[in-house]
Amino acid sequence: MLDLTNKPYRRFFETSLRPDAVLKPGVMIDDVEPGAEPSFDVDTRFRYPRSYLAYNRHPYPGKTQAMSMTESNRAAKAGRRSNTRSKPMGWNTTDADEIARRVARAKKEHFDIKPADGSDACFSDWFARGESGTSHRVEIRCLKKAINSCTCKDFGVNRLGTCKHIEAVLIKLGKSMRGNPAPRNFRVELYLDRRDMNVKVNFPDRMRRNTRTRSVVACFLDEAGNLRGDPLQSMAALNDRLASETAHVRRRLRTSPHLLTWLAQRQRAADQRAARRRFEHDLKRGNASLDLVKLPLFPYQQEGMMHLAFTGRALLADEMGLGKTVQAIAASELLNRLHAVKKVLVISPASLKSEWLEQIVKFSDRDALIIQGARKHRHKLYRQSAFFYLANYEQILYDGDFINNELKPDLVILDEAQRIKNWQTKTAASIKLLHSRYAFVLTGTPLENRIDEIYSITQFLDPSLFGPLFRFNREFHELDKRGSAVGYKNLDQLHERLRSVMLRRRKEDVEGELPERSINNYFVSMSDEQQEQYGDHEATVARLAHLGRRRPLKKTERERLMRALSCMRMACDTPYILDQESRVSPKLDELGKLLEELFSEPQCKIIIFSEWERMLTLLAERLSKSGTDYAWHTGSVTQKRRREEINRFKSDPLCRLFLATDSAATGLNLQVASVVVNLDLPWNPAKLEQRIARAWRKHQKRPVSVINLVSEHTIEHRMLDVLRHKTQLADEVVDGTGMITEMKISAGQGAFMQRLDELLAESVPQVSPVQRFMESVAADHADRLEYVEMHGNAILAVVDKHDGALASDMKQRLTAHYGETKPQLELLDHATFETLKRLAEAGVIQFTQQPAGRVFVAPSDTESQSRKKQRREALSRQHLAAAEERQRMSHLLADGGFVAEALAPMSDALNKVLVASAIAADIETDDPVSIGQISALQESYKLPAETTTATAILRHERDRCGEQEARSVLESVDEIIRVIKVALGQCV
Repeated sequence: MLDLTNKPYRRFFETSLRPDAVLKPGVMIDDVEPGAEPSFDVDTRFRYPRSYLAYNRHPYPGKTQAMSMTESNRAAKAGRRSNTRSKPMGWNTTDADEIARRVARAKKEHFDIKPADGSDACFSDWFARGESGTSHRVEIRCLKKAINSCTCKDFGVNRLGTCKHIEAVLIKLGKSMRGNPAPRNFRVELYLDRRDMNVKVNFPDRMRRNTRTRSVVACFLDEAGNLRGDPLQSMAALNDRLASETAHVRRRLRTSPHLLTWLAQRQRAADQRAARRRFEHDLKRGNASLDLVKLPLFPYQQEGMMHLAFTGRALLADEMGLGKTVQAIAASELLNRLHAVKKVLVISPASLKSEWLEQIVKFSDRDALIIQGARKHRHKLYRQSAFFYLANYEQILYDGDFINNELKPDLVILDEAQRIKNWQTKTAASIKLLHSRYAFVLTGTPLENRIDEIYSITQFLDPSLFGPLFRFNREFHELDKRGSAVGYKNLDQLHERLRSVMLRRRKEDVEGELPERSINNYFVSMSDEQQEQYGDHEATVARLAHLGRRRPLKKTERERLMRALSCMRMACDTPYILDQESRVSPKLDELGKLLEELFSEPQCKIIIFSEWERMLTLLAERLSKSGTDYAWHTGSVTQKRRREEINRFKSDPLCRLFLATDSAATGLNLQVASVVVNLDLPWNPAKLEQRIARAWRKHQKRPVSVINLVSEHTIEHRMLDVLRHKTQLADEVVDGTGMITEMKISAGQGAFMQRLDELLAESVPQVSPVQRFMESVAADHADRLEYVEMHGNAILAVVDKHDGALASDMKQRLTAHYGETKPQLELLDHATFETLKRLAEAGVIQFTQQPAGRVFVAPSDTESQSRKKQRREALSRQHLAAAEERQRMSHLLADGGFVAEALAPMSDALNKVLVASAIAADIETDDPVSIGQISALQESYKLPAETTTATAILRHERDRCGEQEARSVLESVDEIIRVIKVALGQCV
């Protein structure tokens, strides 16, 4: 041990370490009893030069400092993880954990660090260019405190006082200063401390208290060292004071550019509040008008217009049907008059661009331009002169940089902004990279399933509103010991935070301006055929559910479970969706009776929704037989025809029915209808509200009736409770009902199985432990078992040959199913068991218990081949269904003018049908199918000669295709897919 009373050693460590340093690994000064002399072991760590110890210490005060100077444990010695644990679990991280992550990234990633002003002075600005090529400006003003700054987004929101760029610069400076004299900062620096968002001053370490610069600045500081009062007023007063001082005093004080940017943002917010007060004052005096569009606005719409215009970056979350579009158009007009806004970029789903154009023409005299076509054509459109530019979300993935550099919109409007609710998607990321001074976010459903959807949407408006995701999770999720979310908390605070940017009105808030709506659930009994189909899929769900309670489901098992759940919901509508031989549908029978009553009112028009297009097809057949006209709107319909069908429904008095999937559930104005019929219920209550809002919206003059057809005593029946739970969460966070501040949630495999049990309820068939055991064993080892018998409390399994690994696996599964009361398991190979049976027949031995019954028998060769064929056909059908979806997506893109973008999904579709054909023919193939294997398939299915060429173009040459060539390739592939599907129709 080294005694610190030894003066040479004491002087060395007093000059090399700060008072809060750890003198012994794991021991802090605070841990030493008062009056006692701390001591520590001498080790090889003292071989570092004194200058290295002095200037490579961690620069943040008040944190634990370790003696070791090796880079590998810098985060730990710096006290960044005061309660050290080997690895943070889940979301349950501390600020120290998050800082340590940034230190680790600074060490791991490569940064090109250069001085910003050309000098190599330590206390100056530095450029840190990361591996992505993006450069950020870092201000270094101190090596000992967390008061440096960076222009990156992470530093701006994380409230940690550091980021990976700052850490990278500090590491570089530490290496360059080894063995050199300590640098000194001679400037007084005024900066924004991001940790507590206070304006502070950094004085040089050796600056005398009576210097003129220090005396002038100190007059504006409080006892904690923060700038007094309102930062804008205090900074203005300080600048006035400095104007009367000497040039020497002014030169010694530097104001951080980050602080100036923050002050400018506060000034803009203050200006917006002042502008609103002046505007409202002018309204009262008659010097201003709210008549900014062609048609008068409702009072609540005028309020929404002003919220958008005077907040600048705002969220309008009115319920569907209250006219968010016209409020945004009016707010754009107001911003043009107040702040000369000239370019407005509207981003919406592709199907709503025409709707926006209609609304702009109806309410405004401004020019509007729909952005469509190939990328080069779109870029030409962006360069044309217009006020409104109407684009869709998918285009921003490719046009984002061009929009920022060329179009440079003053205002960006996101319609149906729930499209960016998932912060992990590429679409959300590209949207959040757009630059504009003003931004409007329009959505009637800002929260559909989880509260982090709110986080993602508000990130586009103001990333600092909720800070980084780790802080949002920490503040509003209840976390268990593993860091997993088990509930929500502080929901009232979440709503309060939202109010700074969000305006939300529900239809009942403006019920005097909207007619009533009524909701009726009609419970329909299923037919015998439906129940049989429903029961088959329910049994599959039950088996997988039991398996899921014992172990995590494999990916294929989970996919099979989700498919079976969907099939249960389909069976609730009609067997026809899965089996085109059956056209039974009690729901459509009930709907027929309802339509007879509804048609008795001459002006009544009806929207009929179903999630399944085949359900609508079956309905359309019935309507055609009765001579009833209808409009058709599904995902497979082109944009042009959709618009024609919408206009026909609106204008043709004989067209009284509008049949639609959820492709028509957002954005459409169908107030001519007064009845909405839901043939099935979506999982998401927001989608249900979106359907209803097509009719129950502004300018609706009649009461709206909503009819839900529900198959009783089914999963659909029990979905009503799921919808109510999700609605409760949305009401609390978005509407701030104040009823609850916390809510339990379920996550992970166990929670999923719990929710599944609630949906299945009493309908889950009871399965014995031995059946569950054999289902799990047969799923993996059916090819190795001959049969399994129960002998009292023993299980006898006969296998082709004895295998210790198989025996061990079966015993583990028995324990999982039975626990400690598991039966005895005996495995015998076929030859041994046949010998025992012969001995028993000869009377040499006797079985004490006769078998209670066989619980498993290996299928015969014929049965086995039949099952393999069935599996191949089922798998082939799955690939064909996936191909249809990708082909439909390709057609949508091509019809919308995105011919080049249509090639990628068409390539996926072609590969899916090729894989399907190989599986159906029992040909082993790769995925994707190789060019060589396509030749073999061409012979088997007599495919067109250009199949190989078209596949090669789609895979390797599609980026070089012109529009005409791309269209030709698409037509060729459509024909190839048709030929394959016709051929497969004979065997699948």
